[in-house]
Amino acid sequence: MARVRYGARTGAEIAAARTTRLPDVWSTGVVAVWESDPDAVAAVLPPPLKPTGRPLVRVGISQVRLPGYPLGAGSFAVAAAHGTAEGWYPLVMPMTHERALTGGREVFGEPKKLGEVTVGREGDLVRAALARHGVVFVEVRGTVDGPLPLPEPAPKTDFYFKFLPAVDGSGFDGDPLLVHCVREEKVRRLERVTGEVILRESPYDPVADLPVLRLLDITLGEKTSDQRGRVAERVDPQALLPYVHQRYDDARQIVDAPPEGSEA
Repeated sequence: MARVRYGARTGAEIAAARTTRLPDVWSTGVVAVWESDPDAVAAVLPPPLKPTGRPLVRVGISQVRLPGYPLGAGSFAVAAAHGTAEGWYPLVMPMTHERALTGGREVFGEPKKLGEVTVGREGDLVRAALARHGVVFVEVRGTVDGPLPLPEPAPKTDFYFKFLPAVDGSGFDGDPLLVHCVREEKVRRLERVTGEVILRESPYDPVADLPVLRLLDITLGEKTSDQRGRVAERVDPQALLPYVHQRYDDARQIVDAPPEGSEA
């Protein structure tokens, strides 16, 4: 009998999938950082995350050169701290393909959603944008001013919450986990951009609640990174539950429910 492909894999196949090291995958993207309303930044942080000394917001919008499978990837995050560790807590991470979305959500707990991600350059003019449901809710545009010194490879930490919504809709199936995801980032090209960040109202991605009060930096660069994650702690389910809606367009899943009288 021919092999049944949905059947069990061998131990060797499982080990190979776990230990195979992927080659460096480079992306071209725009990163903007600004100071926002400190109360708004604090309001989006689920415990045990806390604000850092500055109410920073960071948006990254990239085109990733996956072989034969180009990917648009975005992240909108606020500065956060967990104990002595400081990093970024992403609120939404639009991806253009399901392949990138499912792995990140299921393994690390990344708040990824399918969306439109664009990065374009014509001469010295740059435009990058994140869009979902027909709304361009983040746009970064400007002019390239010139090269910047390349930073040394450095680790950067993102914080995620990994959880499974309960089958009966009452909370979670098991305790949620706070994940530290550390990326070692390498940069081979970096340019300064003078421009602006535009946040537009969206009921699905309400990032406009974190306004640009003082724009600090916009850059255009080519980067690659690896990542490794660890579970930092189990968190209080009742403390996290009020924030779960950040990950979904409709936390009640009304949009996905079948019409009355129909079969699921």
